[in-house]
Amino acid sequence: MTGAPPAPQGTLKDGSPMKSASPSKLTQNPHAVRELREKNLEVAIGRQVRELRKRQRMTGSELAQQTGLSVGMLSKIENGVISPSLTTLQALANALRVPLVQLFSGFEEPRGAMHVKAGQGAEIERAGTRAGHQYNLLGHIGSNNSGVVVEPYLITLDSASDRFPAFQHEGIELIYMLDGVIDYRHGDQLYLLEPGDSLLFDSDAPHGPEVLVEIPARYLSIITYPQAR
Repeated sequence: MTGAPPAPQGTLKDGSPMKSASPSKLTQNPHAVRELREKNLEVAIGRQVRELRKRQRMTGSELAQQTGLSVGMLSKIENGVISPSLTTLQALANALRVPLVQLFSGFEEPRGAMHVKAGQGAEIERAGTRAGHQYNLLGHIGSNNSGVVVEPYLITLDSASDRFPAFQHEGIELIYMLDGVIDYRHGDQLYLLEPGDSLLFDSDAPHGPEVLVEIPARYLSIITYPQAR
């Protein structure tokens, strides 16, 4: 019988050992599968209108009368044959006594994914980039429903790289060390990062590589921050 996975070990800012989160507190189920949604917007709206109408025990004639639509037009909407105007959708939502957005609840929006092959990450200059800090962006997804932006970088430092422990920006950052050894500062604490080490921190505090112990050094930097609305 396989036991529970080992708890992550580490230290907090004050030097005390990090306590792992109780499994009962990690409530998101990564294996949960939502019911399938319709990828055609007109069909999704039509199914939702029909379902809501039947749930309220309304006939097509009754709903058509309340919305000022013909029975034939309502039938076309429910069958996803036509794309109703916003005014028509609002009339349907009012008659069905639901928020307008509920008529769109069965629609499956496209979900973004980006595959970057080894060595093909775009080399870029970020705002505030220091001399000798090579940034390879490993992927980017624009506007999405998660409410967050994720920026994954592969960062390479060598003998020409600035030691700069004063980067500061909003969000949360995760560093995973691949090669080399560096002393990395976060606030008033210094962390020795060796291959396989990780560091997760609030990036609003000053942070960055302070001492390049063994070079070249490479690490993954994954930054998350709220998406602008």
